[in-house]
Amino acid sequence: MVVSASLPGVRGKLTANAPLAPLVWFKAGGTAQWLFEPADLDDLRGFLRDLDPAVPVMALGLGSNMIVRDGGVEGVVVRLGKAFAKVTAREGHVLECGGGASGILVSSTARDAGISGVEFLRSIPGTVGGFVRMNGGAYGGEVKDILIDCDVVLRSGELVTLANAELGYTYRHSELPEGAIVVAARFQGRPGEPEAIQAEMDRIAASREASQPLRSKTGGSTFKNPEGHKAWQLVDQAGCRGLTMGGAQVSEKHTNFLINTGDATSTEIEALGEEVRRRVKDHAGVTLEWEIQRVGRA
Repeated sequence: MVVSASLPGVRGKLTANAPLAPLVWFKAGGTAQWLFEPADLDDLRGFLRDLDPAVPVMALGLGSNMIVRDGGVEGVVVRLGKAFAKVTAREGHVLECGGGASGILVSSTARDAGISGVEFLRSIPGTVGGFVRMNGGAYGGEVKDILIDCDVVLRSGELVTLANAELGYTYRHSELPEGAIVVAARFQGRPGEPEAIQAEMDRIAASREASQPLRSKTGGSTFKNPEGHKAWQLVDQAGCRGLTMGGAQVSEKHTNFLINTGDATSTEIEALGEEVRRRVKDHAGVTLEWEIQRVGRA
């Protein structure tokens, strides 16, 4: 695989063999063959256009919902920086959001503009690009309920706008093309009082703090909630609370969270998740599906 560090027209930062562990919440895993942090939209488009079509491309947001396997990630990992992190309130209670903007920035910008309906994004530790791809949701809200459309750079470098209905949203899933990178999205809110919006954000933050292991090296919700069940309950009933494998542990505080207690490898974290799935299947007859993305080579 040939990827040149001096591709014509590239103004961003291109790093070979870049460690990904510092960039993901679990603080574990291997390197990216190449990590590209584009200077702006044109830089990203030109880079993807000129890149050998055989080279795989993957977007990385805040790394809060991801296991990077210890063997690292082949090809190019794209990380959107400040140029993609702006949020602007528009007429009609619409929020124009860069793909690299955090949920906290989106919700606080909405609050300041008196736009309600996106408070739940305050509780999701990720970026707009990840929310759109995964139909991120929490506390009764989902991206499919607020997304108008999004701007996406395809693997070819082409920029397209996709409407909500074109994304094929289901629970924590979209049909965004492989290698496509969400660079912007527009969310539809509704009128609200800043004080009431802040109160709801505070309520969500307090609830999250009380129920989730936020101060640990974790990866967010590990498994999707199966139809008619809560994943954490199934894990708990299967006797997995506190279960360990090497440096990986099922959280005592919230059993749908895995924790790196110190120096766990990604192999240990993923193996623990698979052991939890096996025990839940044996105990309840339910097959848990991973919600956390697992990427790279073992």
